[in-house]
Amino acid sequence: MTAASGFAAENPARASADWAVELKDAGLAALAATLLALPLMGLQTYDVGGGALGVRTRFDWVVVAAAAVFAGRLILRICHRLTRRRERRSDGVLASLTASTSRRTSLLAATGIAFAVALPVLPFSSRYLIDLGTTVLIYVMLGWGLNIVVGLAGLLDLGYVAFYAVGAYTFALLARDLGLTFWQALPFSGLVAAGFGVILGFPVLRLRGDYLAIVTLGFGEIIRIVLVNWSPVTGGPNGISDIPRPSFFGLPFARSSPEGATTFAQFFGLEFSPNQRVVFLYFVILALALVTNLFTLRLRKLPIGRAWEALREDEVACRALGINPTNVKLSAFGIGAMLGGFAGCFFATRQGFISPESFTFTESATILAIVVLGGAGSQIGVVLAAILLVTLPELGRAFAEFRMLLFGAAMVAIMAWRPRGLLAYREPSLHLAPRPRWARLR
Repeated sequence: MTAASGFAAENPARASADWAVELKDAGLAALAATLLALPLMGLQTYDVGGGALGVRTRFDWVVVAAAAVFAGRLILRICHRLTRRRERRSDGVLASLTASTSRRTSLLAATGIAFAVALPVLPFSSRYLIDLGTTVLIYVMLGWGLNIVVGLAGLLDLGYVAFYAVGAYTFALLARDLGLTFWQALPFSGLVAAGFGVILGFPVLRLRGDYLAIVTLGFGEIIRIVLVNWSPVTGGPNGISDIPRPSFFGLPFARSSPEGATTFAQFFGLEFSPNQRVVFLYFVILALALVTNLFTLRLRKLPIGRAWEALREDEVACRALGINPTNVKLSAFGIGAMLGGFAGCFFATRQGFISPESFTFTESATILAIVVLGGAGSQIGVVLAAILLVTLPELGRAFAEFRMLLFGAAMVAIMAWRPRGLLAYREPSLHLAPRPRWARLR
């Protein structure tokens, strides 16, 4: 259905009035864009010599920005009108669309996994691309962990980076003081982070909405300040360095190894390359992310997953059904924190160095943006949002002057186009069998 046919479906007078409303709205948006762009883009300072500054005008850029906003706003309004029309279809059509969406989602997931597995051997692959893919997968794993708390249980958490930091520092301390390897410390990082999640859960049992967000934000800042000031243990602002890298069944990724030991390249008869460790780290985080996804999908089908969704929809009804909201909230915080701890443990071994500067509020905001933009409760939506938010700043390097402008414009466009996220569809956790024909005839 085109925009013209959509408006033609109404009577001419109504269609003319609607077009006037849309044009007026787009014109006001263009006017606001002009007022904002005039000082930001229309005026530019330059050095005229002798320490003096001159001002040159770039009003053509302002006109381009206003025209782009006008066209974009008009298109969004028309798309919104057509979307509302499509939502008025019959139940039978909606059922077929739901089945079709489920099939497309499964196909998209299978294609994405195949591409992720084959990425290191593709012709256009490079070390930079594999490093970028590793970063994306870290945020995907963090997004899936926060998705349990925000998307499934409906608890707004602005301090999720605290569990990320707890997992990273747990591994760093275990490796420094007890000599544990990455694989030995990984479960401990998850358990310690889960314990902190339960500790956070107890004070916020009766809080929801803005109050819950403020408390979790404060918790995240408390953890960061403790890391900065507890210098004898955490190293303070200097952080912890020389964190051991993971090995392949005891085979280190090094050019040479101590006497009596064998490196990965020597064992397989390969020429040493620094890319071997990069590719191995990529596959480690890919495996952790896939296990996290399967774990989360399985939990959704269990009673605990259905209890999370019941709590998100209506806590009063949840209590009326005999579900204990205390246990449900604590389990959501604990399991979500555990997944963040696993991601933090991998981050520490990948970087080889951690400091409190890596766990600021900006990280929590980015992870929350991934969950919201992807669609709360949507696993594949989190993946798409993580790819968008992580790769967009990298692509913006060619437009250094407008990097943050592009980033903000993309977020605004997504929330205006898809306010429920990139993928608002979520696979039902429980399928009801169709009613028999004799029951429908009653």
